[in-house]
Amino acid sequence: MKRTYLGEFEEIVLLIAVILDEQAYGATINQEIEERTGRKVTFGTVHNTLIRLEEKGFLTSRLGGATTERGGRRKRIFTVTALGSHALLDIQQLRKELWELVPPNVIQLSSL
Repeated sequence: MKRTYLGEFEEIVLLIAVILDEQAYGATINQEIEERTGRKVTFGTVHNTLIRLEEKGFLTSRLGGATTERGGRRKRIFTVTALGSHALLDIQQLRKELWELVPPNVIQLSSL
């Protein structure tokens, strides 16, 4: 089967969507990325990535209920599809295989 490649940020967004499950919408994904990675990202970057991942079939979305704290607007909740799950497992396996090929003396923790 042909390997599905993900960019690093796409991988992070997909993983966070899996972690957040029913709470996976733009603002929570953005906040979780910043908390977990220490990386500041704009909402627009996260939103564009979510839309791109949905277009690729890695995510689906649905509108949640309207809330007063959002001024009556509804949240778009994202769910990882079977294709998205497969892509995450595939990249995890690839990374594992590559790390196993790194000679032990090449990367030394004491030099970091």
